[in-house]
Amino acid sequence: MLSSYRQIFAAPGSLAFSLTGFISRLPISMTGIGIVTMLSQLRGSYGVAGAVSAVLALAAAVAGPQVSRLVDRYGQRRVALPATAITIAAAAGLLLCARLDAPDWTLFVCAAAMGGMPSTGAMVRARWAYLYSDEAPKLHTAYSFEAVMDEVCFIVGPILAIGLATAVFPEAGVLLAGVFLSVGMVLFTAQRRTEPPVHPAAHHTGGSAIRNAGLQVLVLTFVATGAIFGSVEVVTVAFAQEQGHTAAASLVLALYALGSCLAGVVFGTLRLKGSMAGRFLGGVAVMAVSMIPLVVVAETVTGIAGLVSIGAALFLAGISISPTLITAMALVERLVPAAQLTEGMTWTTTGLALGVALGSSAAGWMVDAAGAPAAYWVPVSAAAFGALTALAGLGRLRSGLPEADAEGPALTVDLER
Repeated sequence: MLSSYRQIFAAPGSLAFSLTGFISRLPISMTGIGIVTMLSQLRGSYGVAGAVSAVLALAAAVAGPQVSRLVDRYGQRRVALPATAITIAAAAGLLLCARLDAPDWTLFVCAAAMGGMPSTGAMVRARWAYLYSDEAPKLHTAYSFEAVMDEVCFIVGPILAIGLATAVFPEAGVLLAGVFLSVGMVLFTAQRRTEPPVHPAAHHTGGSAIRNAGLQVLVLTFVATGAIFGSVEVVTVAFAQEQGHTAAASLVLALYALGSCLAGVVFGTLRLKGSMAGRFLGGVAVMAVSMIPLVVVAETVTGIAGLVSIGAALFLAGISISPTLITAMALVERLVPAAQLTEGMTWTTTGLALGVALGSSAAGWMVDAAGAPAAYWVPVSAAAFGALTALAGLGRLRSGLPEADAEGPALTVDLER
């Protein structure tokens, strides 16, 4: 297993850009929850805190793909550094406005200005694609490694943000996120030899990558996937609170991420054959089916036994996440022209972010209206929508892929090394 990962890091500079990319990616998982924790303490209002965090998410959904489009056109270093500087300046303004008790509208302005944070995950994957575009097994392993790093990021980041904000001072979580972003991005963009060259066609592309029909299917499916993530988090916290064990929610949710992590590690060692579009549909379908036990457990088991059972169900559900996301990123690399690769990958993460916001809101409403057990129907519904979307869009995915990727059995696996 380890030999597969050693192979991808044999390329000079690959370990450096992956590690520095991880550092500069941590703020993505820290900023939103850091803002909520900070403002809930300083302003005494979760309503304001949640609204400011939502504005940041919406601004990122609008500005993120545009920043990545500029990255494709002018290069990572030329665009990412100025975008980082603007983000850091806006974050500093947010911290000052929060500390000095400035009017609420100033918080929203600063949060909106932070939306142009560069998409490090997309830039890291673009570097892997540049290195291994002609070596599909290595690129598959590289994407798998980055999916695992994403999971680690979303396990570690919120713990750091919440822990520092509550134990040190309210602004500490957002402040550390800014440090990670600035230091990480400077180190990442300093890796010049692995930076993908600007494709000549990048200056002549006719419009956004989102016009690609196959990418539209992926983004819409990712909105549903994000809704699963957002709703599972809210409902699980509410379920733990109803059982009188609120603190256990973080451990239960960590099992969800752990299942995805382990699956990603194993998936990266497999040599897959056959239809990439079919594998994606299969992954989304398994994700949908794996949500059903949550409803059954929540409505039949209570107390600490209920939380243990929910944790086990989430661990099993998590196993389908990384393989599905890894396959989706590989699909983007095949569907979108090289001149628009960073933008294309950013659109998928934008879909996830929008889905998280929608899922969280819907789950919160359902919890208030019917209780946590019934609210688990929200991720079930989102998963079903995602599966139907992937099924309906299968033809679009296949028509946009090279023949070798579009045809053949969906789930054939060659384990021979």
